[in-house]
Amino acid sequence: MRIRSSAGRRRVAPALAALLSSTALAAVPMKATAAGGDGVAVQYRTSASGVTADQSEPWLKVRNTGSSTIQLSQVKVRYYFKADAASASYRFACSWAVKGCANITGTFGVLSHPTATADRYLEIGFTSGAGTLPPGTDTADMQLRFYQSNWQPLNQADDYSFNGSQTSYADWNKVTAQLAGSTVWGTAPEGNDPTDPTDPPPAGGQTLFDDFNYTSSTDPAISAHGWNVRSNPGGPGVPGATWDPSKVTFPTVSGNSVMNLQTSTAGTAETTRQTEVVTKSMKFKNGTYAARVKFSDTPVSGPDGDHLVQTFFTINDLTAPMADDYSEYDFEYLPNGGWGEPGNILYTTSWETYNPDPWQAVNQHTEARRSYAGWHDLILTIDNNSIKYYIDGQHFGTHDAQYLPERKMSINFNQWLIDLAAQTSTTPRSYDEQIDYVLHVTNQVLTPAQVAAKVDAYRSAGTTFMDDVPAP
Repeated sequence: MRIRSSAGRRRVAPALAALLSSTALAAVPMKATAAGGDGVAVQYRTSASGVTADQSEPWLKVRNTGSSTIQLSQVKVRYYFKADAASASYRFACSWAVKGCANITGTFGVLSHPTATADRYLEIGFTSGAGTLPPGTDTADMQLRFYQSNWQPLNQADDYSFNGSQTSYADWNKVTAQLAGSTVWGTAPEGNDPTDPTDPPPAGGQTLFDDFNYTSSTDPAISAHGWNVRSNPGGPGVPGATWDPSKVTFPTVSGNSVMNLQTSTAGTAETTRQTEVVTKSMKFKNGTYAARVKFSDTPVSGPDGDHLVQTFFTINDLTAPMADDYSEYDFEYLPNGGWGEPGNILYTTSWETYNPDPWQAVNQHTEARRSYAGWHDLILTIDNNSIKYYIDGQHFGTHDAQYLPERKMSINFNQWLIDLAAQTSTTPRSYDEQIDYVLHVTNQVLTPAQVAAKVDAYRSAGTTFMDDVPAP
């Protein structure tokens, strides 16, 4: 993590198959609507009807079939297709939409249970800017498209959700829609309901898992397991502050060992102690990153008000100002504000590069201005198309392919003070951030349910640490 100015932070069966493909059957939704009269239907047409095409063009409308107004930000629509090659990557684009292309997101995922007609999906979502959908209304046109990153032609003939004869809008049950996390429309390829919590994690994938079952910051197992407890000086944070390994402890909480990072100060650089734990090796890139973290809004002792940063992130080194192979992906919680913010705020930020002096930042961020005090499940996924952030199982933000990593990174946790200007008292005070576990699975995008299942499996087996991620 680096110090950022407020300006920098604002960067801101054949017969059955034929029947299922018919438009008549497609008009029948295969899922009941959600409780309380809430539900949606999805209409589809294509403007690229050939079995081969330069790009697939699933145009969609989402209709509110319920009796109450819904927030479009709670709607997710999935279009399922078969990748043209195992290594194929795809790009999403919105050509035009009544709701505004800026308010529509498109991200790609890999199915846990591939079928003959689907092993990938395109998930369409909406930002808060898309607004609401009253009963009986629809989004109107969303002219969407996707294509191979290398611009090779697509074969649409084996794509589950494709219907080349549907060139006018009609209900289509071979796309699915979720509303507030429940599937309310459509039928996914067999075994791939997007909200099925019983899906097992995909097979394979080298993994780092650490339950932080250590005795102290001097426990030799910490270094043997690839971690460094920082003691060297330097940023981020208060100039002249000490990075103090002794402030990293491993208390037992509810019968489970956690890692506690404590940051303290008495209002001067000399009395300021900050904490950081980082993997010694930069060997992590695409895949899933997860940690259970407890953020704090108030100090353990002493007066409140310091500009504190509590984090979980990945990073590599900046080889030169504005170097294009730099990468960083952050969860940063500021319980008392900072960087121009007056109150608590949580940032997720994906970095392309920066220049430290004069300050210049190239990044994309998502933020929420509210308290996040307490335990939270933080998940970051990186594939060849986008970066996604999740908090407590809910999608928090998606960042663009421009910010994908070029080099491998380390995994870090730290807690530090932006400055001493917010709280001028010389009374000692200290703040805690706790980490329950950390997990990384290489080259696999896991759902929050799959992450939870994987962690539960390790703990049920009594596994407190494993690391088979190869060295760089």
